[in-house]
Amino acid sequence: MFDIDRWREIFESIRSNVLRTVLSGFTVALGLFIFIVLFGIGNGLKNAFTEGFARDATNLISISTGKTSIAFDGLQSDRKVVLQNPDFETIVNDEPEKIEYSSARYTANMLVKYGKESGAYQINGADPEETYIENRTMLDGRYITNADITRQQKVAVIGRMVQRDLIKNGSAVGKDLDLNGTMFKVIGVFSDDGGDQDERMISVPISTLQQLKKGSDTISRIFITYNQDMSPAEAIKYSDELEKKLKKNLQVSPDDENAVRVNNNAKNLERTFQFLLIITLIVGFIGLGTLLAGIIGISNIMVYIVKERTREIGVRKAIGAKPNEIVGLIIQESVVITVISGIIGVGLGVLTLTLIGDNLEQYFIMAPSVGWGLISVAFVCLVIAGLISGFVPAYRASKIKPIEALRSD
Repeated sequence: MFDIDRWREIFESIRSNVLRTVLSGFTVALGLFIFIVLFGIGNGLKNAFTEGFARDATNLISISTGKTSIAFDGLQSDRKVVLQNPDFETIVNDEPEKIEYSSARYTANMLVKYGKESGAYQINGADPEETYIENRTMLDGRYITNADITRQQKVAVIGRMVQRDLIKNGSAVGKDLDLNGTMFKVIGVFSDDGGDQDERMISVPISTLQQLKKGSDTISRIFITYNQDMSPAEAIKYSDELEKKLKKNLQVSPDDENAVRVNNNAKNLERTFQFLLIITLIVGFIGLGTLLAGIIGISNIMVYIVKERTREIGVRKAIGAKPNEIVGLIIQESVVITVISGIIGVGLGVLTLTLIGDNLEQYFIMAPSVGWGLISVAFVCLVIAGLISGFVPAYRASKIKPIEALRSD
């Protein structure tokens, strides 16, 4: 292995047969390049879907209502179904051990003013646990508390973009905002991974907003996160049971899909992971196919190379070269070509993924990358394939009698 003369001979052979060397290495480099890029893009798709679900709690169940599409229990269809405070309390108190966080929400669009600045914003009447459900981070001040709910306090927590639009410079905490003619004191500023739209919202105590709407106890939507000790199947069963109970309480047909809508992220995640599994299998199949093509390619080329060097092998044997020396020389040359080509393929693949970066986010590919563990496994597989590809034909050629090798064309 450390015979300097052998290494000189190998590099002289590579230098003298550039086209042969390039053809040998091209299949290896191309196979690794395609393998890395494909798996990187597949991981980019996973990252995009994961990011999409990470904006809110992944164990989220949201409940909303619409109009009935089926007449039921003596009530006509096209009837508007409305959630109220007792519906939320029933859900929360029925099986509290299955709930992690919960919040009712009453939504209204209002004109908000601060000094000379104004704008229309979505106002969410909510409970304190909304901050966990929405995965919000407090930048300044505090969030709504149970005391604020009980006392119907006129306080508001604003998104980062609301502060930038209206208050601009300085701390927003303690400032007074005019919400449709009613003054609310800012008690906190939050950021939200959902982006600018979610940061252009204002949250106030739900009891306060309901009171402003003439004492209404209407709820626009109910959010709960289920206990994370529950399996996806248990979470789906739980949300299905919630839907049945609500439909019964609200006098809605069990078959009416429009009147009561229960959206469970566990179902969405299940479908998404099934989709991602299919993508992973397809990418894996194609990626392994490219590696196999590289292995077959280098095998065929090595057979051709050994056949081309049959006369040379005969000369070596005639002057006293041993079979194991001939085999070792060809294997070492094969491994050298495979390793160098593999490094080039890995470098180009990683560079391509780095250049892609976040430029394909509009196609749902985010931060494509491949772990070095997977790259190492693919690289080692190709090196081993190169070793075997060189060994088999070299071993056969080393068994040829010198006279027969010298007569070959």
